[in-house]
Amino acid sequence: MSLSSPSVDQPDPQQALRELDLILTNAGVGIVFVKQRTLMRCNQRWAEIYGFDSPEAAAGTSNLEIYENEQVAHEFGVRAYPVLAAGQTFRCEQRMRRRNGELFWAHLTGRLIDPEAPGQGSIWIVDDIDDRKAADAALQDLNAEQQAILDHAMVGIVFLRDRRVTRCNRAFEQLFGYAHGELDGQSSRAWYLSDADWQEAGARCYEPLARGEDFQAEMRLRRKDGSAIVCEVRSQAIDRRDLSRGTIWITQDITARKHAEEDLRLAKDQLEQLVEQRTEQLIRTVEALEQKVSEQQAAEAHIQRLALYDGLTGLPNRHLLADRSNQAIEIARRSAEPLAVLFLDLDHFKNVNDTLGHRVGDALLTQVAARLRGAVREQDTVARTGGDEFVIVLPLTDIGGAAHLAAKLMQLASTPFIVEQQELSVTPSIGIAMFPTDGEDFDTLCRCADAAMYRAKRDGRNVFRFYTSEMQAHTARTLILENALRRALERGQLSLHYQPQFALEPGGEARLIGAEALLRWQHPELGWVSPAEFIPVAENTSMILPIGEWVLREALMQLQAWTAEGFGDLTMAVNLSTVQFRHADLPALVSRVLDEMGMPPERLELELTEGAAMDDPAEAIAMMNELHARGVRLSIDDFGTGYSSLSYLKKFRVNKLKIDQSFVRDLTEDAEDRAIVDAIIRMAQALGLSTLAEGVETRGQLELLRRLGCEGVQGYLFSRPLPAAAFATFLQNQAVTAP
Repeated sequence: MSLSSPSVDQPDPQQALRELDLILTNAGVGIVFVKQRTLMRCNQRWAEIYGFDSPEAAAGTSNLEIYENEQVAHEFGVRAYPVLAAGQTFRCEQRMRRRNGELFWAHLTGRLIDPEAPGQGSIWIVDDIDDRKAADAALQDLNAEQQAILDHAMVGIVFLRDRRVTRCNRAFEQLFGYAHGELDGQSSRAWYLSDADWQEAGARCYEPLARGEDFQAEMRLRRKDGSAIVCEVRSQAIDRRDLSRGTIWITQDITARKHAEEDLRLAKDQLEQLVEQRTEQLIRTVEALEQKVSEQQAAEAHIQRLALYDGLTGLPNRHLLADRSNQAIEIARRSAEPLAVLFLDLDHFKNVNDTLGHRVGDALLTQVAARLRGAVREQDTVARTGGDEFVIVLPLTDIGGAAHLAAKLMQLASTPFIVEQQELSVTPSIGIAMFPTDGEDFDTLCRCADAAMYRAKRDGRNVFRFYTSEMQAHTARTLILENALRRALERGQLSLHYQPQFALEPGGEARLIGAEALLRWQHPELGWVSPAEFIPVAENTSMILPIGEWVLREALMQLQAWTAEGFGDLTMAVNLSTVQFRHADLPALVSRVLDEMGMPPERLELELTEGAAMDDPAEAIAMMNELHARGVRLSIDDFGTGYSSLSYLKKFRVNKLKIDQSFVRDLTEDAEDRAIVDAIIRMAQALGLSTLAEGVETRGQLELLRRLGCEGVQGYLFSRPLPAAAFATFLQNQAVTAP
């Protein structure tokens, strides 16, 4: 014997088994060995298909568990056994059951290991075809639906490729008189009247189809028996990008409709001839009727106008005035809105009639009515109630608006009237009543306005009076301020005072960091007018815009002067009114003034109240973002007195919260004020904002604010608001520590 290596031609059994096992493990189909209806061994894919964790977990399982039920398993065996017993391979598609009970479709391929000894078991190959079966079913349903639509469509439908029929429905065959299937494969020439028609149709139809467009037209075509029909034809390419894939044509017989249209045209022509013959006879009758109707309408309109309008001035009379007023009052009541009633009487008008005659008096009343009507809005009502008396109803008008219009009417009346080449002057006395303060119905409001008008006459005429003395006093003061404020800026009556602002240093010192510009008004007759009184007047009359621009420019000009004197680290705080803050031009104005002064934007701080910020939060956020983007600092003034929403506050691009002096005043004695201030400071710290307390007047307040973490202060403890010159002296003499 000799020792030698195994021949390379002699297979290694162990290696062959390993290779076979590797093949089974990585096979893309499930493979299982079944013996005596028991799963003896399977590969990984079979275990995955049936939902077993591993091939080992499947071993020993009865094959009855993988069928839908025992009955199905039995029927499967009846079908498969004869084939397998004959030594053949059995193949089928079968509904199977996963381990979790889920049913699925599988393709099964099985064969006995030894047909002579069935007891040795069988080998089965399983492929999960559930997704494919579902897709096949969906496709079959879709094809069935499309075929049903095609078969039952009321119009003819044909599919062409290279102008030959690939498919058509029965309606198309019947339309042209062909038997079922007779058109299959035929050229579309079959239903055209001539070769020329067929060629012309090809050029006309396929040109837009080649561009990816649809084709639609009416065409004369031919039935199988040679008779002509008119059809409405619509077509489009099956694939707009590839015309070679064919086209679909929808054809509808409109021959009867075209005949009906022709009959209708002929009938219309006959009717037009008949109408033309009768027109001459009817024209005179119609003209006579129109004349009669026009006269009747004019008479009715004249009667209605006499019933509702003043015959002299054309204004509404008492009846129409009462109707409109009651409607306006009801609307005002439902919407809780104000309404004003003005009673106007011309002073000494009787003298005009007595001296110049009623014709001149009537002409004067007509001109007065025209001026009154031109001075009011479209929704207002001006009525003449008799003689020289007029009533004006003003919906959506408050006390200020009523007073403003009354003053305007008096000014209009002061311009002389020219009547018959004579210059006449009249003055009105006006009484005003307000809904619902003075009355809740028209009659009551008229009586109150009438009484107020007589009070105006007693007070010297050529004035207006409100029904209540309180309203009268308020309105009179407001008008005085409004008229005086209009000239205050150009007359140099406005000025700015500056209150120092300090930062509280950790070492106990207070360092001067800037000033707040405060507007002041000194009138030669009214004296010093409080900003709390004249600022609202300026806002209501839009005078706040030019005044606000002047304040901004004046404050930055003063800051520029202090910078030139060596105080280059100061900031200037300028207050914004609600009207200014809402004005879309504000960011551009601020940048323009900063550029003119050559001032860095971070040295300007704009202060706005809580109410201005919260009136329209979304608009406020947009405005703040715009100003912040330009480098301007923002602060919330009088913080704590409004109703800020924290959800909005965290979105506001502000740098500072100014604690209102109402909380600082009793800070050392009132625990509630102390808690509020502490909460504001802590909230500001959490939001990354600085704080400054207003109205600091005592050392106790200062020390408590310092302990609470407040970062800045201003108030009488340091200085009152000072004119520019006095503030410059304050800067020179200011010590570095707090008092």
